[in-house]
Amino acid sequence: MYPGRMKFFIVGVLIILALAACSQEPEEVEVTRLVQVTSEPEEVTVEVTRLVEVPVEPEGPEAPQAVTQLAIVEQWQNSPHADASAEAFVHWDEDDPAEVPASCAKCHSTPGFIDFLGADGSEAGAVNQAAPIGSVIECEACHNDAAQALTTVTFPSGETISQLADEARCMQCHQGRASTVQVNDAVESAGLTGDPDAVSEELGFINIHYYAAAATKYGTWAKGGYEYEGKSYDALFDHVEPFSTCIDCHDPHTLEVQVDSCSECHANVNTAEDLPRIRTEGSLVDYDGDGDMNEGILGEIETLQAMLYQAMQTYSAEVAEMPILYDSATYPYFFIDTNGNGEADEGEIAFPNQFANWTPRLLRAAYNYQVSLKDPGQYAHGGKYIIQLLYDSIEDLNQAVDTPVDMAALRRIDHGHFAGSEEAFRHWDEDGFVPASCSKCHSADGLPLMLTEGVAISQEPSNGLECSTCHTSVETFERFEVEQVAFPSGAVLSTGDSDSNLCLNCHQGRESTVSVNRTIGDTPDDETGENLRFLNVHYFAAGATLFGGQAQGAYQFEGQEYAGRFEHVPAFDNCIECHNTHALEVEVQACSNCHEGVETQEDLRSIRFPRDEAQPVDYDGDGDVEEGIAGEIETLHEMLYDALQTHAAEVVGTGIVYDSHSYPYFFVDSNDNREADPDEINFGNAYNSWTPRLLRAAYNYQYVAKDPGAFAHNSEYIIQILYDSLNHLGADVSGLVRPETPGG
Repeated sequence: MYPGRMKFFIVGVLIILALAACSQEPEEVEVTRLVQVTSEPEEVTVEVTRLVEVPVEPEGPEAPQAVTQLAIVEQWQNSPHADASAEAFVHWDEDDPAEVPASCAKCHSTPGFIDFLGADGSEAGAVNQAAPIGSVIECEACHNDAAQALTTVTFPSGETISQLADEARCMQCHQGRASTVQVNDAVESAGLTGDPDAVSEELGFINIHYYAAAATKYGTWAKGGYEYEGKSYDALFDHVEPFSTCIDCHDPHTLEVQVDSCSECHANVNTAEDLPRIRTEGSLVDYDGDGDMNEGILGEIETLQAMLYQAMQTYSAEVAEMPILYDSATYPYFFIDTNGNGEADEGEIAFPNQFANWTPRLLRAAYNYQVSLKDPGQYAHGGKYIIQLLYDSIEDLNQAVDTPVDMAALRRIDHGHFAGSEEAFRHWDEDGFVPASCSKCHSADGLPLMLTEGVAISQEPSNGLECSTCHTSVETFERFEVEQVAFPSGAVLSTGDSDSNLCLNCHQGRESTVSVNRTIGDTPDDETGENLRFLNVHYFAAGATLFGGQAQGAYQFEGQEYAGRFEHVPAFDNCIECHNTHALEVEVQACSNCHEGVETQEDLRSIRFPRDEAQPVDYDGDGDVEEGIAGEIETLHEMLYDALQTHAAEVVGTGIVYDSHSYPYFFVDSNDNREADPDEINFGNAYNSWTPRLLRAAYNYQYVAKDPGAFAHNSEYIIQILYDSLNHLGADVSGLVRPETPGG
């Protein structure tokens, strides 16, 4: 504000608003608007009548419903876009020359936005000249042919989002002005790419700017936050239809959130003040570690913000050797804490006292801190992306200080179905689509399409699964009805429970005995074949394990009998009876009712077969009959890996190593040390000397590794396939016990 310079004017302009649907002549209505503009010191009052043509609604039952344009104008007049007294529009009034610079005009003036659009005949996509002061974001900024034709937005990172609708107009400005790219460029220009803790005069704070809601919403697709190397981040936060774009949730003229719509799904949401308390079934981890799982996502973010600020102050004092302070309302936001008391005292929050000892590490963290604060709706636009930025910034600062922030209780990643930052959902970002062969389980829309239409097609990458993936209605939360499920072997099975069958559509693996046999064909057991390749069952094939020999998910050797479906006690005999539907974790407390000493998830591994209690069986031959079944399986699994390596080296003639995190998992042991060395774990060194015998056993080794709950899902089946794999490779199984199959 500039005291003595602000005067009130009543300003108007002729706007012609006509509706094609209305056949009657419109009425002229006089409207006035009170705005603040700069003027000479003396009092001046000018009144100009705004003439707005408002269509008259025809009479009769068949008449179309006319839009009241006058109401829209009044809504806009009371919005931030029309606030002519706001700093966003008066900041340049006393500059010389008094104009909005080309670098700012796009979003801080109507002429600038029209220039950017090319609607004034200039080049589109750039602002070619400074804009005159005195304008706000007026009707014609968004209501012109060029603006309405927008379908693409390019973010400061250079990332482009296409196939947009009306929200593209909002996103041109609400995207921020910086990103990971600008921060990295600044560090590189200072020559400090490899020296994160060096203070440099070449570095200065980089401000994302304000209300960068689109950058928050699109997450890693926009890269508005600083994303640390080696980390993955959530992408577009896609709310339920029809509330997934800017103008679905915000009134396009008042800009206010349409809270009445929120309350249809979110209980106890009656006002905008209630929105920060929202927490959904997709947020079932305690991100900030304070033990409060009932607070809204904003509460989680605020605690992490405070922790990051603490970490920044510690780092600035210990490493940068200049204590830091922050003030959200005063440029350039970061200042020197001259007395080191951690508080903003009189005289410290002033431009001459701006913080100067920037290091790359501190700059990255400070940038993310500002990102988290300058989008006040961040908890709704992309709260998990913000949480990840804050978490990673704290973690990075902790590496360089003597007194790190305690992160033991913090959580960065959601439970599997909602872990949008993880490889299961981010794998296809560079391609831009999830292929049909993967979309059923790795996109939000793939499973519903399969269940309703019986087909799979490529889908857009999603940020994890959504409510609509399993629920036919997000208001009543009814779920898809699934009577039976087809497995990769061709078996069609059912748990007897529709909800559990729904889980089995994805938790069934992608290979089976049938596909392994098909790949092997008639190749002799101990001959390498050009067409032989490793087949990966894929991950968490719990359903196939549950049904054992009926599903044939593991490789089942000819002539052997295998356990069928593992039937637990009633009320705990299918997926959703044992696992929390959304968090996916085992309901351990229910287990403790029967299994003594089981209090935690880890305790589940100590459970043995009830029949073993009277006469324990030592399946793995290690002499320990007190360990849980998980321990028996673990030893057999280790024995199988040893047998695989021995067989590969001594019989096949090419050593083999395994890495569970690197495709295609099995690699050539080039130095024959039986260790998976870093230089061996790469696609170019993939193991390719497969024989049918080695392939069958390796398939089963991977099968067990990729179902971490196999000991609970069907331990008899798992022990049987491990025993048979060892025997098939010629390993000594004389001290082992193969579980008998009832009736076998």
